[in-house]
Amino acid sequence: QGSVDCPNLEFEYGDADGHGAELAELYSYTEEPELSTNRRCFEEDFHAQVQGRRWLELDGAQQKAYVMRLLDGLEVVNRDKRLKVARAILYLAQGVFGDCDNEGDVLHWSRHNSFLLYRLGTFTAFLELLNMEIDNSQACSSALRKPAISLADSTELRVLLSVMYLMVENIRVEQEADPPEWKTCRETFRMELSFPVHTEEPFALLLFTMVTKFCSGHAPHFPMKKVLLLLWKVLLFTLGGFEALQAMKVRKREELGLPPLPEDSIQVMRSMRAASPPTYSIELMEQQQQKRGHRSRRPLVKQDSLDIYNERDPFKNDEAGVDEEENDDVDSGIEGELDLMERDAIIPAMPAQRPPIERVSFPKGLPWAPKVRQKDIEHFLEASRNKFIGFTLGQDTETLIGLPRPIHESVKTLKQHKYVSISDVQIKNEEELEKCPMSLGEEEVQETPCEILYRAMLYNLPQYMIALLKILLAAAPTSKAKTDSINILADVLPEEMPITVLQSMKLGIDVNRHKEIIVKSISALLLLLLKHFKLNHIYQFEYVSQHLVFANCIPLILKFFNQNIMSYITAKNSISVLDYPHCTVYDLPELTAESLEAGDNNQFCWRNLFSCINLLRILNKLTKWKHSRTMMLVVFKSAPILKRALKVKQAMMQLYVLKLLKIQTKYLGRQWRKSNMKTMSAIYQKVRHRMNDDWAYGNDIDARPWDFQAEECTLRANIEAFNSRRYDKPQDSEFAPVDNCLQSVLGQQLELPEDFHYSYELWLEREVFSQPIRWEELLHYQ
Repeated sequence: QGSVDCPNLEFEYGDADGHGAELAELYSYTEEPELSTNRRCFEEDFHAQVQGRRWLELDGAQQKAYVMRLLDGLEVVNRDKRLKVARAILYLAQGVFGDCDNEGDVLHWSRHNSFLLYRLGTFTAFLELLNMEIDNSQACSSALRKPAISLADSTELRVLLSVMYLMVENIRVEQEADPPEWKTCRETFRMELSFPVHTEEPFALLLFTMVTKFCSGHAPHFPMKKVLLLLWKVLLFTLGGFEALQAMKVRKREELGLPPLPEDSIQVMRSMRAASPPTYSIELMEQQQQKRGHRSRRPLVKQDSLDIYNERDPFKNDEAGVDEEENDDVDSGIEGELDLMERDAIIPAMPAQRPPIERVSFPKGLPWAPKVRQKDIEHFLEASRNKFIGFTLGQDTETLIGLPRPIHESVKTLKQHKYVSISDVQIKNEEELEKCPMSLGEEEVQETPCEILYRAMLYNLPQYMIALLKILLAAAPTSKAKTDSINILADVLPEEMPITVLQSMKLGIDVNRHKEIIVKSISALLLLLLKHFKLNHIYQFEYVSQHLVFANCIPLILKFFNQNIMSYITAKNSISVLDYPHCTVYDLPELTAESLEAGDNNQFCWRNLFSCINLLRILNKLTKWKHSRTMMLVVFKSAPILKRALKVKQAMMQLYVLKLLKIQTKYLGRQWRKSNMKTMSAIYQKVRHRMNDDWAYGNDIDARPWDFQAEECTLRANIEAFNSRRYDKPQDSEFAPVDNCLQSVLGQQLELPEDFHYSYELWLEREVFSQPIRWEELLHYQ
């Protein structure tokens, strides 16, 4: 069936967008005049040093000599002179666009200069300047006194962060034509960022500190978009992207002696096709009839034919009925800032004519190999033994005596598909280390970039998560402007506010784009952290997850999706002629209100679709196998919100939405399942099957009421035990060596308090003489 709202989206998910697009997103449109300022600062200095030649004409040695001279200029005390030199270096990192004829040349020279700057120690010099700027109390206090903060308040910080971002991004991206010395350079830089030598903390931690300082209100002038983009790219560079993660997972399974993965999930998702979005017509009719108090006597009609009925009426909004019913008691469920369901989501009316019908092509086989956990086999055998024998054998999955033949066959099939995850092995090892800390001795912990980052983040991790979610909330398109929310527009608003309609439109687009980029960077870096910590150690992942859940991450993501998601994904908040590097080499055409409204002619906005998929993946990570959190999805009425997201015809996004619907189906009741058979079919077709998982009917053990608080408390106790065992260095007194020699114990000099001498006789009387000596008890210890 053809989707009325959206054609198939030709979107390829990856670690990041194209190289040019990622560099363009660093700059706001209001920063555009600063590009010519950077050029002027460079050319004034360059022409004074090198007469009659261009940067591109110098050989390697001359370029090195000039950069060394510039770096010496960063050592001066005068702040303005230092800024001029920093701007000249930024112009080099931007690709000396004044000497280039096209965008390709600019990007080429930007990469070339970034490697040159890194080899000459520019990054370390800028890191020192960044530390100075962060600690600059004068800038902080002047920003705090101002009623409105603008671009001018963060000039130095923006120049420093831009140079560092360009260096990280240009060096991070690999290209086939890279010379061998660049590859060596890349590895050295990665090591430098991952394993700090001079400082005690990795570079990412400094950026996390900037985020918390900004959110606490002590430094409102920090350019948050640049900080978050740099933080995301540093994590991507040091920890590795999704393909590197998959390779690490395969390697770790080999080390632990586990069987290889049944498939490469990245490849499976790339080959999946999008399904047609489900319609809401049955739901709408049944709700209306229930509201009138009549029982529906209408026979079940195939959804396909109902689609035709629904599309005939252009004024009938297919979501109105659902929203009406769902909104009755939602607001009471979420307090404060997370005013979850907003009633003003406008969905465009459907066109009257029917598009050509696409043929449904059924897959030849299911995309995913089924998986079974050890726990599932134990549950199955427990139920079978109770039924046929009348008693159970605990966790024994080998003894099948007394069970009928079909049960033997079932157990054999279950064991064929048994999947042991790395997390299962880590949890088992952790239990053994807790039980026998002395006999098993010290655990060998590999010093990976991920381990170093977690150790550095550990003690302030809750604050980092809260700060990131606060910024995400402020940047979400569904957030209403509130007086107490943080101001994330400090690095986009110009000093003089717009006076013409055109300037206002341009600023409006810039602000929306700015927010979208912030959402993109936070969603990507949170997902990266969760995935890497999960691979490194399950309890590191659980610690981050638990703090995200405590900071209201689940309702926040649902609030984000409670909008017209199609219009968010197709939003045109960019002006391509103003994007770097286009604006640096071509003359700017005259902008008009019409050209701004038209935007670019892309089918969808890459960054917004990327953000949506990342947020859905985070939600999946937080709720998977956690009944208490799945119940949060049910309580916050996520089903209609998620169903709306299925309108986006992109296979990967649909898969993660269907996964979230699958885990809560058993709690939604028979009526919901009956009304959403198309969604149920899509789940069967696209989501991995767990054998004997009764997700569709709710009869299974997991659908019964649980003490959800106890589940979170047990998890928390396990996490705290892991953190204290691995990261609290002073050993507990019970593990200290015991002196068994009577002579040395009695010969020890003990420091007695002063008042003890005065009360010594009283203590003897009370503790020794008045206590009867039970000699017979000594015999029991022989």
